[in-house]
Amino acid sequence: MAGHFEALPGGGAAVALDEVEISILRSLAVQLLELIGPGEAAADDDPLAALFADGPSSPPSDPALARLFPDAYGGPGAADDERTRAAAAEFRRFTENDLRARKRDDALAMVRGLDALGSGGAVLELGPDSSRQWLGALNDLRLAIGARLEVSDDDEEASELYTLPDSDPRKPMVMAYLWLGGMQESLIETLMP
Repeated sequence: MAGHFEALPGGGAAVALDEVEISILRSLAVQLLELIGPGEAAADDDPLAALFADGPSSPPSDPALARLFPDAYGGPGAADDERTRAAAAEFRRFTENDLRARKRDDALAMVRGLDALGSGGAVLELGPDSSRQWLGALNDLRLAIGARLEVSDDDEEASELYTLPDSDPRKPMVMAYLWLGGMQESLIETLMP
């Protein structure tokens, strides 16, 4: 089970993690939280005001954030006209704050789950809801790392990353990207009926 999730009876998943894996996952999740940024506090923490708070209307300039918060109407082949840009800005304004909050919650669930393990290796057991949060956090980590590595849909370009020499400074990020992908895939398998 080392580094791969297995289904638990009644739903949920479990994974055995050693001390180094726990440390790496926690560090990556904290970096993700820093990348996403703090939540926007509404005046007096009013939940109703927070519900109606406007989000940003332009896409982030950081490639990793742009991958985590893409335009709703963008992408290859999309019309690049004033109406499309306006619709994307409007959609972002009403959805990005909630999306950021969900991504923060998922990453925080990962950090808290890892912190509960204490020091040394342990078996992490997740309920169905926690499994979904971990799946979201693993996906977001892979998206952010993939953006930093400039991973694209081009298979030839991606295969070059997988054969980097150990001396290449990108090698640790590629290894983390692949490892997180294996974890994500095994967690998806536990959630499938």
